[in-house]
Amino acid sequence: MTTIPSEVFKKELFDLLDETFEHTQGIYLDRGTALFDTLSHLSAEQASTPIGSNGATIAGHVNHLCVYLSVLTDCIRREPAIPINWDEGWALREVSSDEWEATQQRLRVSYQATLDVMKAVQTWEGEDDIGASLAILAHTALHLGVIRQAMHALKTAG
Repeated sequence: MTTIPSEVFKKELFDLLDETFEHTQGIYLDRGTALFDTLSHLSAEQASTPIGSNGATIAGHVNHLCVYLSVLTDCIRREPAIPINWDEGWALREVSSDEWEATQQRLRVSYQATLDVMKAVQTWEGEDDIGASLAILAHTALHLGVIRQAMHALKTAG
């Protein structure tokens, strides 16, 4: 059986998370398209515009990501599972400028808490260590793509 050294796995994981959330390095995103960069260019009005008829808003996507990060970070911590009402994460639809700033800040705090927990993992042997970490990466990348497509639709509609 071939194994991957923990430090190699962690470096690649953290590089990809950094690319997805904070700093485009050219691994898979175009320059300036990381999540926090993308969100910083949106007004509260744009973040509150439904994507399609009766669709979620960008603010809803960001709020959902906050909930998702919290749930999966608890998995990595091996916290007992608690029932989650996923619909609550999507309930945020319309935000004021202050609420939009607060929502983005909440995502930054959630992301930093997730990074702190992941950095504390020593062995990367548990199902939730690897699985939840990769799920966070993939799930966030999915929402980043949806948000970027919504931005394009907002520009062409307006």
